Amino acid sequence: MNKPPAARFVATHTILTMDTRHPYTTKSLVDAQDMHRTVMSGFRGWVTDGDLDARAQMGVLSTWSVDLKAATLILVVQSRVPGDWAGMPRGALTGKPHVMTVDRTFRPGDTLAFRTVVNPTHSRPSGPPAPDRSRGRRTAHTRPDHVKNWFVRRLQPPGEPRKAPDNVVRIGATAEPETLAVRMLPTVTSPSAHKALRIVRAEVRGALTVTDPAVLVDAMTQGIGPGRAYGCGLLLTR
Repeated sequence: MNKPPAARFVATHTILTMDTRHPYTTKSLVDAQDMHRTVMSGFRGWVTDGDLDARAQMGVLSTWSVDLKAATLILVVQSRVPGDWAGMPRGALTGKPHVMTVDRTFRPGDTLAFRTVVNPTHSRPSGPPAPDRSRGRRTAHTRPDHVKNWFVRRLQPPGEPRKAPDNVVRIGATAEPETLAVRMLPTVTSPSAHKALRIVRAEVRGALTVTDPAVLVDAMTQGIGPGRAYGCGLLLTR
């Protein structure tokens, strides 16, 4: 069997270090919709205002973490186009944004350390079984073992197609499930306009072996799972 060809991944990564004591940062931490606006504020003018798929058009994905002792929020933003962070309020950033171009070529058999924050959900039937019933209510996994199973279902063993038999989209790489580390993270919500918004988050770390480079590049470009507008789905590798 022939190996899949190599594939190239190119994106802009921006690392923003923000002061958690600043009201602008605090608002982003307590309101997921405000965090989304903070991320998207760096990309004004690239698409028409009001476009529903603006984030996807620009390939914007993000992830963040907080160091409470240092009072800093580390926000990592990936995009197809460069961002402009000059509009950030004075004092919100503790330093100049660190911007880099990521340009990597992946080949079958490459081994990568990875980290991702995901919103691991599954569809739960909302009523008795019926042949014509649509998807049920989306429910989040809240146990680390269930999260691991959710991620393992997206792994792609050599020779397997990009979609599993149950239609789950795979990520173009495989891993040893027992080596994956899962940590549940605080749930993020929006107390304002989107009161029903509730994003359960989990961090998955480990090592991946590339099996289908083109599929991996798609996963890194488009993100994994739901919640991509709210800091989930960004697959970071090194």
